Amino acid sequence: MSAVAAVIDDLREESDELDALVGALDETGWRGPTPAARWTVAHQIAHLSWTDEVALLAATEPDRFGDEVTKALAAPDSFVDEAADALVAAHAPDALLARWREGRQRLDKVLRDAPAGTRIPWYGPPMSIASMATARLMETWAHGQDIADALGVTRTPTARLRHVARIGVRARNYAYAVRGITAPEEEFRVELRTQDGEMIAYGPEDAAQRIAGPLLDFCLLVTQRAHRSDLAVTAEGREADQWLSIAQAFAGPPGPGRTPRAEPDGHR
Repeated sequence: MSAVAAVIDDLREESDELDALVGALDETGWRGPTPAARWTVAHQIAHLSWTDEVALLAATEPDRFGDEVTKALAAPDSFVDEAADALVAAHAPDALLARWREGRQRLDKVLRDAPAGTRIPWYGPPMSIASMATARLMETWAHGQDIADALGVTRTPTARLRHVARIGVRARNYAYAVRGITAPEEEFRVELRTQDGEMIAYGPEDAAQRIAGPLLDFCLLVTQRAHRSDLAVTAEGREADQWLSIAQAFAGPPGPGRTPRAEPDGHR
C-alpha cells in the first residue's frame, strides 16, 4: 500500500468513527450545543460536509474553487460560520448526515484516483493529495472531539493522531504568519509520547527550543480544542513557549481558542 493510500484509509476510518457517534442521535442530540460557541452537533457535521465539498470542488473544478476563495477573502471572519448556518437551516439531521456521507465518499474516490504529483489549490498554498487527506483527517478529528465532548464521550486515542501532530508541527510558521509575527528561523524539537509510551519526535535533537508532552494533548492544543493550561504540554525556551500560545493546525484567521476549564464560554 502506498503512503498516500494509507493516509486516505486513515481519513476514512476517522470519518467512520465519527459517523458511528452521530448516526444514532435523535433530533434533540443533533441540536445540542458543543464546546464551540454557538455551534450545535449539526453545525459541526455541516462544517465537515461543506469543507469536503469545497475540497472536492478544488480537486475537480479549480476555476470554480477560485470563486470560493474570493468569497472567503471578502468575509474572512464569517464565511465559515455562514456556510455551516446555511446547511443546518436547509437540512434536517438525517438529510445532513446523508449529505456528509455522500460528499466524503466522493472526495475519497477523487483523492484515490488522482495522478501522482497532483497539487490541489486551497485557501493557502496548493496541497498534495497526502496533505489534503491529512488536513481533512485533522479537521474530522478536531470537530469530532467537539461532538464527543458535547455528548460526554471519551474517545480512545488512535495511531491516526500522528497525522494531526505532524500537520500541527508543519503549520508552525503559518501560526506566526497569520498573526503578522516573524517566525523563528531555527527549528524546534517536538517530542510526543503515545499512550503506549512510544516517542514521536520532530526537529533536530540538539535544538534549543523544545516542546514535550503527550501526543493527545499536543493534538488538542494545535487544533485549539483545549486551553494550554489544561494540557501537559511543556515548552523549553522563550520562542517555543510563545508558539504554544498561538499554535494552530488549521487554515484561516487566528482562532480564539478555548478558555481554561474553570472558565465558562469556551470558543471555537
